[in-house]
Amino acid sequence: MTWEHILLDKSEHIATITLNRPERMNAFGGLMRQEIVAALEDVAADGEVRVVVITGAGKAFCTGGDVNEFVDGSVQALSQQVSNRRHAMCESVLLINAMEKPVIASVNGAAAGGGCNLALACDIRIASDRARFGQVFTRRGVHPDWGGIYFLPRLVGYAKAAELIFSGEVIEAREALNMGMVNRVVPHEELAGATRELAGRIAANAPLPIAFAKRGLQNFLKWDLPQALDYESYVLELLMKTEDVAEGFSAFLEKRKPVFKGR
Repeated sequence: MTWEHILLDKSEHIATITLNRPERMNAFGGLMRQEIVAALEDVAADGEVRVVVITGAGKAFCTGGDVNEFVDGSVQALSQQVSNRRHAMCESVLLINAMEKPVIASVNGAAAGGGCNLALACDIRIASDRARFGQVFTRRGVHPDWGGIYFLPRLVGYAKAAELIFSGEVIEAREALNMGMVNRVVPHEELAGATRELAGRIAANAPLPIAFAKRGLQNFLKWDLPQALDYESYVLELLMKTEDVAEGFSAFLEKRKPVFKGR
């Protein structure tokens, strides 16, 4: 499928969604938000896809909403546009969260505003050493979106999240790593390879326990220890009946790499 502002590539069980407005630093514009929703729906439904990567074309990951669009048109028209954009934004975040597949943000450059929070909505973040992150909303007179007030404090703690959002400060990749906002930082020229290597390692593993683990991890702030143990026991009982468990044990005994089929 072809979109105007999104590229979608699938190979070796990995789907890569590339935000493709490099001339606008991949800012959300036109129908880009709706295209992100369509791409996410596509990969979520594709049984051959086991890992999803989101990245940006050119020098930026995504710099949030296209300011030029916000200053055009009447107040009434702008209000309707914002409503449509918010709907697509919420759908994108919910799709990433609900998807039974790990989603990796490969942050190749500036990630500001909604672009920063799109990265935070993903399960894992790998950043180029040229990446920068900014909760710049208050500098534009607006409130965080794309789930920023949900994801950021879960990653860095309340106090640091409050500082970043209230101040609108832009931080470098290494500082983001130190505070737990990203998983790792790699030299810029190694980003694509490092992302692909991690995605490949995940894609080679059994997809069913990964799907259950993603759901369980999302509840780590809600469950107490007995609830977590109950969930683990329930999932293990289900998985012991699958073909992939038999394949995993057989491959171990035969000293070969397992070939998982997701069933």
